[in-house]
Amino acid sequence: MDRIETEASGGCQCGAVRYHVTAVLDTSHICHCRMCQKAAGNFFIALIGVPRDAITWTRGAPATFKSSDKAARGFCRNCGTPLTYDYAGSKHINLTTGSFDDPSAFPPQVQFGTEGQLSLFEDLPIKAEGTTEEVMSDLVGAIKASNHQHPDHDTDRWPA
Repeated sequence: MDRIETEASGGCQCGAVRYHVTAVLDTSHICHCRMCQKAAGNFFIALIGVPRDAITWTRGAPATFKSSDKAARGFCRNCGTPLTYDYAGSKHINLTTGSFDDPSAFPPQVQFGTEGQLSLFEDLPIKAEGTTEEVMSDLVGAIKASNHQHPDHDTDRWPA
């Protein structure tokens, strides 16, 4: 695993937990295993390794759930956003790629846990059906007007 020096921040949906990283590993991936599906509440989870010395929790800290004797999952205790996968004894921690302010900076390079992969994801990429505005046009205005989600950048305090 190669260490890549970078500057990136991220955090949970409500802003109670924020982090900053100064390096990542070249391990950006998605995992289809059933445990990751359950942890993400989704078809798969996207993760990237971060050396332990390269992460700083800048606001709050994740709560954890020991998903096995060897691993713990970190999440925001307020909003439930999945944030980490931490394998006991590893020199790095995995952060959920979607929790970065700019997740496009870390595109997945490989897939794991394919024993749990749903057949509809065998031929990624998936056809796009349209933007949120196009698909949910009747709700977009109300959602934007009542949005409680933290913005995709660091703030001095939250809520504003």
